Amino acid sequence: MILFAPDIPMSDDEFVLLKDLVYQYCGLHFTPETKYLLEKRLAKRLQHHKLDSFRDYYYVLRYGQDKEKEFAEVVDSLTTNETYFFREDFQLKSFTDEILPEISERKMKTGTKRLRIWSAGCSSGEEPYSIAMLLLDMPQFNDWNIDIIGTDISHRVLRLAREGIYGASSFRSTSPDYQQRYFLPEPGGKSKVADRVRKLVTFSHLNLFDSARIALLGKMDVIFCRNVIIYFDVAAKKRVVENYYERLHPEGFLLLGHSESLIKVTNLFQLRHFKHDMVYQRPKPLQEMVMTR
Repeated sequence: MILFAPDIPMSDDEFVLLKDLVYQYCGLHFTPETKYLLEKRLAKRLQHHKLDSFRDYYYVLRYGQDKEKEFAEVVDSLTTNETYFFREDFQLKSFTDEILPEISERKMKTGTKRLRIWSAGCSSGEEPYSIAMLLLDMPQFNDWNIDIIGTDISHRVLRLAREGIYGASSFRSTSPDYQQRYFLPEPGGKSKVADRVRKLVTFSHLNLFDSARIALLGKMDVIFCRNVIIYFDVAAKKRVVENYYERLHPEGFLLLGHSESLIKVTNLFQLRHFKHDMVYQRPKPLQEMVMTR
């Protein structure tokens, strides 16, 4: 019988094994300075499996029969999912006032009325639902075919997103008008997203390192990936951002968090300066650029 000690230390060798395995799976990057975080957050998984060392837990992840399910638990333990509606509203202002009109004008020239937006790392759903509400407030898109796809690696937060019920902390940047128009009251002082918002959004489990599944998403007009790649090192950022490039239509937009940048990551994107914010854009194909000069 294993006698579980509540404070099992993680050796340096165990740290290397586990941090490399986590990195290979999803790109989350831990340095020796953040070893204590990995140790602290995985300790509960040792307790759950009644293990007496982190090396034994490594074998569970590496060779266990339910290793995919266990990795999902690891991701839930290691990721932070702090978000709220209409986060970084200055960027959303650029989205509604400048980016969407530009996309609309470009598509109308070809008679296309389809808009596809991907919220990568959507957490508990506040971001894609915010995008849906903003679009519902823009009459010019009333007769468009709109797809807003929210993806996350955490099954736990996706369950919350699909449920669509939120407490007060999610509304810290939401006007009373929006809350009244797009939410229904729920017991306990909570609010539920209205059906007309929910029908624009679909949620799916996705690992941003899974290039094959990402390719199945099809082409996008806009990708939101805000406060996600801050957890990655340069190599992982490059891998993820190159997938975004492949998923975007030419002249499509990539919106990162305010503290994130592609400097020293890739030169595939152009930085566009808008009135309220700066965002990245996939350039036109070179041949088209030459023809329009």
